[in-house]
Amino acid sequence: MAVLIDTAAMPAGERVDAVHTAMIEATAPSYVIHEAPERGIRMLMEQWFFGDTRLVRAQATGFRLLRTPKQARQGIGPSIALSVQTRATVRHAQYHAEQQVPQGGMILADISGAYDFSWSGDGGCETLHVPIDQLGLSVEVVQRAMSGMTHSPLYGLMIDHVRRLAADAEVLAADPSAPDVGAATTDLARALLVSAGRADGRQARRVLAETLLTRVRAYVRAHLGEPGLSPESIAAAHNISVRYLYKVCAQADFSLRQWIIAERLRRARAELADPAASGRTVANIARRWGFTDPTHFGRRFRSEYQVTPGEWRRQNLGSIHVPDALDLDSLP
Repeated sequence: MAVLIDTAAMPAGERVDAVHTAMIEATAPSYVIHEAPERGIRMLMEQWFFGDTRLVRAQATGFRLLRTPKQARQGIGPSIALSVQTRATVRHAQYHAEQQVPQGGMILADISGAYDFSWSGDGGCETLHVPIDQLGLSVEVVQRAMSGMTHSPLYGLMIDHVRRLAADAEVLAADPSAPDVGAATTDLARALLVSAGRADGRQARRVLAETLLTRVRAYVRAHLGEPGLSPESIAAAHNISVRYLYKVCAQADFSLRQWIIAERLRRARAELADPAASGRTVANIARRWGFTDPTHFGRRFRSEYQVTPGEWRRQNLGSIHVPDALDLDSLP
């Protein structure tokens, strides 16, 4: 992780210039207009890289980021930003279109163009930056996608993916697989823009076919806690047959069922080691991640990690008291 700016220990008189410099580094040349500088300026901005894809998380007091047509003509590498608003409502205007996006929503911006972006009060966002040349899409498709994003069936899936990527950014960015994570993220963004940007039929079919496995993985991660998650429900959600789903997985040497179980175990393992979840029983956590049979969960967990769920929890939570409504340690 790189901290682009943290004003917490910075003298008040230095903050305006420091924020401006950080904004230019994170986005592009622009003007930064603070909402109420007399009440204090605060900003924390962090950045992680996943190959050519970049994730920026920002928390700040109210401001307006204005990039003029003159600044846009200076020419930077064209890239898009998919920004999920984690706090406050954001206003974004670009290409004669303006939108108000509440907390939890997402905007699409062409960083190389002129734009007007702002929020009031304490706000925050998690923003994915993707070079346009990595998407293989025309600027026209990107521009059309700006107004059609919320109508795409992939809109919520992309929001969930950005939030999960941000939650695990420190670990994922340091992993050798970081470029692969970035490539998969770019594929999902590409599919979203094609869906929202009304690309021509041939291009849309090609992109959606090429990104199917990426979209399937993102869909599964968003629905892991549902006991009814199955190849049948996954295929139905993507308007394909189960046979075709298995064919795509086989071509990628990818076992869908085993991967779902592995992902559920991984999420359960992380929650068992989380002090914030110490009030939940092992059985409750197992159910939260789609395991309806606690006995089956205990066996699969021990097979995968060579310890029982209870042992893993005690190793990681130490003296923190956890409830033992069901003892899975004694399972054969």
